[in-house]
Amino acid sequence: MPSTLVLLSLVVAAWLAAHVAFEWLGRRFMVLSGAEYLLLGILVGPQVSGLLTAETTGAFAPFLTLALGWIGALVGAQFHLPSLLQVPAIAVRLAFTESGLALALVATAMAGILAGVLGVPLVSVALPALALGAVALPSAPAAAALASLGNRRSATLLQVQVTTAVEALVGIVILGILLSALHPGGTRTSRPPTPTEWAVISLAIGCLGGVLFHLFLGSERHIDRLFVGLAGAVILVSGGAAYLHLSPLLPAMLVGAILVNTSGNRGEVRQVLSSVERPLYFVLLIFAGALWSPPTQAWVLPVLLFVGVRLSAKLGAAWLAARSIGPHRPSPAWGLALLGHGGLGAALALSYGLARHAPLADLVFTAGIASILITDGFSARLAHRAVGRRDVASPPQPSATAEGPERAPAIRQRSEER
Repeated sequence: MPSTLVLLSLVVAAWLAAHVAFEWLGRRFMVLSGAEYLLLGILVGPQVSGLLTAETTGAFAPFLTLALGWIGALVGAQFHLPSLLQVPAIAVRLAFTESGLALALVATAMAGILAGVLGVPLVSVALPALALGAVALPSAPAAAALASLGNRRSATLLQVQVTTAVEALVGIVILGILLSALHPGGTRTSRPPTPTEWAVISLAIGCLGGVLFHLFLGSERHIDRLFVGLAGAVILVSGGAAYLHLSPLLPAMLVGAILVNTSGNRGEVRQVLSSVERPLYFVLLIFAGALWSPPTQAWVLPVLLFVGVRLSAKLGAAWLAARSIGPHRPSPAWGLALLGHGGLGAALALSYGLARHAPLADLVFTAGIASILITDGFSARLAHRAVGRRDVASPPQPSATAEGPERAPAIRQRSEER
């Protein structure tokens, strides 16, 4: 039997065993599914069994880039401007306040921790600490578990939905700018672009791709042709960004946002993007696990401290943000719903980890993986508990004209929640 077929058979068998086990745990103990794919990738990767070698994972790099770009496009597709206008301004302000506070708290704390553990100046760990802050932002609020409460119109659930969308936006933008600042250069030009110019190039790739494919997909409603067109858009944009050593997530997010706001078929666009979310998400997690390698520096303590810092920062930022907005605030425990990490956190950590020129890339990547593995075990129960409580005071609800899931621009992370 060819070695490739043996490898595929072992991967399928291991996937089935892990999937069945974690599905049972999820139903019985409300444990989110997703961490098993990371574990599977680590087990079949070169660090453990060696079934997937470094050369094999490198050959599948285009699929990995596609998965990253697809996740970015899914994030962007949630930001439909007319629907955003239906969201109370106080909820948006609270979401941005929480995101900014969480980013600042994690980045500041991790800069001190990395400098103390590694024994280097603060200036040398400022950028990796900022990357850890961006990786820490995304939340997987376990909407599937929350929906079982029958409390879909509660102020707390609305706030959690808006906050997860804003956290994803801020995390992707911060990491995109950071990778532009850390660009290795090496272009065959008389004057290499500056970090600001690389950031503009990253934004231009997304805007150009979104406008270009709007001309082809703006009125297309046939699902098959729409899928081919969207796949081409994501492949072109994310592949171009990866070739230029930029983050695929930022330009792909712009493509999703442009298409959903300029096309008359935004429902079909979202349907196509969501239809392959799960398999691409699983590909991302498996290869993220296979690509993991232990950092060369003393990394165990910083990684464990990152998990604790992230949990504390998310709770503290949610509490401080709620206190700052006055009497109209969600449940005091709403920060519990933000502790899950989810697939976008893995995508951000992997984007930074793949930038081998970035400082402490392996450590940042390892910290993101560790946080996902740990928080997936209890985040759904905490989110259920947070939103299940009676709201202290409800902010104004969006108008009844808002359409179903677009009442708030929640990021659909069903993959992380199953």
